[in-house]
Amino acid sequence: MTLFRDGLDRAVQGAFTRPIPKSAGAQMRYLVKQLKGTRAVAGLLGISQRTVERYVKDQIRRPRADLAQRLEDAVRQRWQPRIRAQARRQAATSTGLVLDTRARFGFTAAPGTTDDARIRHLTLALPPHHAARLLDAQDTGAGEQQLRALAAEALGEVYFRDGGRRAAGLEVEFTDVEHVEFDL
Repeated sequence: MTLFRDGLDRAVQGAFTRPIPKSAGAQMRYLVKQLKGTRAVAGLLGISQRTVERYVKDQIRRPRADLAQRLEDAVRQRWQPRIRAQARRQAATSTGLVLDTRARFGFTAAPGTTDDARIRHLTLALPPHHAARLLDAQDTGAGEQQLRALAAEALGEVYFRDGGRRAAGLEVEFTDVEHVEFDL
């Protein structure tokens, strides 16, 4: 599962100003326009070019469940790119991200000060520089482990070390993630 990558995508999609097209024909027409041809859409979705043409002309109205999901994912991935870029830029420079998670947190600190790991539910506003690091890592194709490590570092800084005012040297271990949600 890709909890962190999908969570960041959902957060950015929350900034959309219009809903994505609902019907299969409208979704196909959007993809044909974006990819500049039916052959490219057919290759993307793994169907024939003639099938794409039939969807564009509304000769086929209801796709199979697996094709419907691939089609919706492809449209959602390309929908409103300027709005998406603006939301990412704003989160990285001024507003930051809100992180809501339920996970097990454990600590590595100086001997005698280690706390046992336990499940915590945290909702925190991450400052823009942590948001920028997470979004940049996602853009460069960072794996789920790297995104988790960046989120743990951000949580350690913001929540546990309180911006350097306490618990210096505390390293946060972020495991057993039950859910992660991001919001802009």
